[in-house]
Amino acid sequence: MTLYRLGDQGSAVIEVRSLLTDQGLLPRTDSDGGRHSRDTSDVFDADTDHAVRAFQQHRGLIVDGIVGPATFRVLREASHRLGTRVLAFRLSAPMHGDDVATLQSRLQNLGFYTGLVDGSFGATTHAALCTYQSENGMSPDGICGPETLRSLERLGTRVTGGSPHAIRAQEDVRRSGPRLSGKRIVIDPGTGRPDEIVDAATASEETAILWDLSHRLEGRMAAAGMETFVSHPADADPDDADRARTANAFGADLVIALRCGRYQSPVANGVATFHFGNSHGSVSTIGQSLSGYIQREIVARTPLQDCRSHGRTWDILRLTRMPVAQVDVGYITSPHDRALLADGVVRDTIADAILVAVKRLYLLGEDDRPTGTYTFADLLASEQIAR
Repeated sequence: MTLYRLGDQGSAVIEVRSLLTDQGLLPRTDSDGGRHSRDTSDVFDADTDHAVRAFQQHRGLIVDGIVGPATFRVLREASHRLGTRVLAFRLSAPMHGDDVATLQSRLQNLGFYTGLVDGSFGATTHAALCTYQSENGMSPDGICGPETLRSLERLGTRVTGGSPHAIRAQEDVRRSGPRLSGKRIVIDPGTGRPDEIVDAATASEETAILWDLSHRLEGRMAAAGMETFVSHPADADPDDADRARTANAFGADLVIALRCGRYQSPVANGVATFHFGNSHGSVSTIGQSLSGYIQREIVARTPLQDCRSHGRTWDILRLTRMPVAQVDVGYITSPHDRALLADGVVRDTIADAILVAVKRLYLLGEDDRPTGTYTFADLLASEQIAR
């Protein structure tokens, strides 16, 4: 897909502006202000740029004012309202949208849906809808049409006191126990791609840093008895959706995605972590906890600036069926961060920090040692004692 940004013109810009208008981010241009009116301007002007950035911020996307594949997809998904189309499970072409998220929320509030409210009509949503229909005197076909919608409108909320998905996820961690041995982890190293910000040489260095870090982390996890899987071969560069499908096929307990940040200005620097979290209020609680632990451990052990942990809706976070923490270990466009990441000792320290953070996740807060003081040797000793 072509990228659209400030100054561009064309029919695609008309659609972008129309979708932004439907979200209330651009004013309607017709005199009657009707709901179905459309903005016919084909210019990506300053107002459009501001509206795109506001939408990206609200939806957990990268805020750059550029309408690429991810932003365009989410704009289209946001245009769907529950009741405007029939919803059903389609294996080859899953349905996505705000209407699906609304359906998931209603089924969750009624006690039938225990997954993430991610706006994706998958097998879990289908099963929950079938159960709801069966228990409310309808044919359990898993299709959300007029009859099902009328039934949902008549019923109120049954579940209170927290997200069923969060409760179940926390219970899964508790039941798995504090030992790392036997845990299945997918390590997903990013691939540096040349673009308008990063040249080919820098992109190649970025790839080398991330792969070296993934090998160091993989070695430490193997020493702790964990089963690890790298998401793709070194000579492949799958997109995030393919990486998520690979993690799902492996049946991992967790995914650790390793990335570098990049920005036009070399002043931008620091480490940040990300977990799934969206504008519907749904969040991966385990992913949030893990990314928070990783953030604190890396910041305590390295000179990297603390850019905090954030909820986002990127494909690697939203399409996986297990908790994910994406770690942007530093900005490859920052001379300060780049020099740090080029140091093998720093990469060792980051690998230690990530592994200790995973251990803290499974300890469920039972270890009271201050952040940054739990060593790799301590961890191995605790694993040996547990055996």
